Amino acid sequence: MSDPDISVVICAYTEDRWEDILAAVSSVRAQSRPAVETLLVVDHNAVLLDRLAREFKEVDEVRVLANAGVRGLSAGRNTGIAASRGAVVAFLDDDAVAERDWLRHLAAGFADPRVMAVGGRTLPIWASGRRPAWFPEEFDWVVGCTYRGLPRGQARVRNVLGGNASFRRTAFDAAGGFATGIGRDGDKRPLGCEETELCIRLSRVRPDAVLLIDDRAVIHHRVPAARERFGYFRTRSYAEGLSKALVARSVGTGKGLETERRYTTRVLPAGVARGLGDALLARPGGAGRAGAIVAGVLTAAGGYLVGSVRARRGNVTFAATPIEEGAA
Repeated sequence: MSDPDISVVICAYTEDRWEDILAAVSSVRAQSRPAVETLLVVDHNAVLLDRLAREFKEVDEVRVLANAGVRGLSAGRNTGIAASRGAVVAFLDDDAVAERDWLRHLAAGFADPRVMAVGGRTLPIWASGRRPAWFPEEFDWVVGCTYRGLPRGQARVRNVLGGNASFRRTAFDAAGGFATGIGRDGDKRPLGCEETELCIRLSRVRPDAVLLIDDRAVIHHRVPAARERFGYFRTRSYAEGLSKALVARSVGTGKGLETERRYTTRVLPAGVARGLGDALLARPGGAGRAGAIVAGVLTAAGGYLVGSVRARRGNVTFAATPIEEGAA
């Protein structure tokens, strides 16, 4: 199969990330395997929209768009999908930079026509310059990064991680876009799992679909100082539980939690044991990492219980909508 054209979508919402946004776009423009276009989708921020439009007005391969849907990351991504021209649509966070061969490795996965999505590896850039001693690698998903427990190399997965992912356009034709009512909104609790729900929905309508991760497709994601703190760790863990409850309510606990069962029964106990072993050897942070894993599990479980009750009562809903192509 010929190498597919790839459109890259970057969603932005705040001027506070101005330099990060420019760095993200620059990293896409520097790819060894060029994108056909970069779409910057601005989430209901007229000042940022105008500033970015002026910044890139003479750059043909960069298009600046307003989110055409409701506020939030899911609708912003859907706006980018609808406006894109590529046979594959890739997503990059606005506070991340891609390594030079990122798109080349993502594109390689689509040589197999059964492959509907390819994700990559996301590494943290800690604001303090290094990982906090107490912060377990098993919970790097808290800061939007690849976590210990995911398979290495190129491997099949249930779902890709949205900040470093690509989908064949026909995946959206089959399953629709990202669900709104779930996922990130800059002013609300840091919910997630919109890519999990999409991938499970895609696998339901296309049982033959193959979803991959390839850890050679690397991006580097900034972790601000506020997210290095235990308070954020706890808040994000709770929000993950809420989000997982929504997904499980939509797709069933079988598919909705199959990956999480392995994670909680195998990966996390091993992490606790490793942390306690480090503590016995007087290595810094060992006890803290073990304690953080236990706290993270309990907090996420609490969020899941609350989310399940809300979902049963109908207090929380989300909806997946078809992609309307041709948006400008």
